[in-house]
Amino acid sequence: MAESGRANGVTFAQEWTQLKQNAAGRMKLDGAEKESSGGAGDLKSSKAAWRKAGEGVGSLREGIRKALTELDEGQKGLGKDAGCQTAAAQRAVLESWMRYAKDVSKRCGELRKAMEQTGHDHANIDQAVKDEVDKLKAKYEDTPAVGGRTGHG
Repeated sequence: MAESGRANGVTFAQEWTQLKQNAAGRMKLDGAEKESSGGAGDLKSSKAAWRKAGEGVGSLREGIRKALTELDEGQKGLGKDAGCQTAAAQRAVLESWMRYAKDVSKRCGELRKAMEQTGHDHANIDQAVKDEVDKLKAKYEDTPAVGGRTGHG
């Protein structure tokens, strides 16, 4: 099966592998580059880190869109399948890959949303915990020094 329409003789599989490798290189959890002992405090999370990871996953959709366009363009000269088993088989493979790539694209979009929501939720949880601790500090504040409280009305 010829790879018509592919630049520099690169196959779809090779290009797909390269796209995944490029994306994987951009998607790292904050703190993942250093050695971890597995103890508490080694992994840091932030809303910005989750957003950036979500954007990395979401950016895969552009590469998938380009690959789908190139797949479709490469099949334009194929013509009707009737009477040619090779053309019919090639059309079936194309439709299978198109369906698969579209599903991967949808998954990337949904994963991006989930990652960004996770960052948002973590930020809200962190703030909620801080607010609760601040309430406890105010409620159970130590007895003031001799002379009374200052600045607490």
